[in-house]
Amino acid sequence: MELRDLVLRNRSYRRFYQEIPVDLETLKQLVDLARLSASGNNLQPLKYILVCDPQKNALVFPQLGWAGYLKDWLGPVEGERPSAYIIILGDKNIRQTFGCDHGIAAQSILLGATERGLGGCMIGSIQREKLQQAFEIPIHYEILLVIALGKRKERVKIEVVGPEGKIKYWRGDDGTHHVPKRSLEEIIVG
Repeated sequence: MELRDLVLRNRSYRRFYQEIPVDLETLKQLVDLARLSASGNNLQPLKYILVCDPQKNALVFPQLGWAGYLKDWLGPVEGERPSAYIIILGDKNIRQTFGCDHGIAAQSILLGATERGLGGCMIGSIQREKLQQAFEIPIHYEILLVIALGKRKERVKIEVVGPEGKIKYWRGDDGTHHVPKRSLEEIIVG
């Protein structure tokens, strides 16, 4: 599969076939892609917690905000929840700020997941203190992102932003998740 196809298929999926597991070895392979990705000053300050056990998944799920534009949706219902998570941490013993390292790592992980037929969602809306307590994460680790992973259940459709300029994603009556994207001409300014 070409990179463009992977990027087009790599959407923010928020509903999954929860009963289809993602195993620990797959999570390790995905984190290995992040490990091999670029890092500012090559300091490599990121660490990862791999979660694919249903009991531990249940500790992660309630600490996440799922879709800011879908005000009446509290996230996937039981049976449609992720079967795995990767918690991305910044090690403050290595560096105090993390720039865009975690974004680069998360994109590498999600492209790898897409290549394997999985879907995922990068989540920054996190109740960090509660998640830190639930997993007894030492204080020198800062929770940066959580990636939800699983066999994707929903359909995501990319659309062109219309003349009114609305960029908010929305869900249709058939459950399709619609994501407006600005045109290439609009984003190239010089």
